[in-house]
Amino acid sequence: MRTGIHPKYEKTTITCACGSVIETRSTTKDIKVEICSACHPFFTGKQKLIDTAGRIERFRKKYNIKEA
Repeated sequence: MRTGIHPKYEKTTITCACGSVIETRSTTKDIKVEICSACHPFFTGKQKLIDTAGRIERFRKKYNIKEA
């Protein structure tokens, strides 16, 4: 690597709006995000399926899938 052209790679903290703090390394200092893996519905299991015009029901009927 050439010297003097690369940014410094330092310890930083990522702060979420929910209050979760993650310590990592990055070229930027103190990153603030609105959503993280601690509060995102996909990772917390609180994700809701929105059934638009019965599409989920038609899919389940087509492939003979029973509701869990």
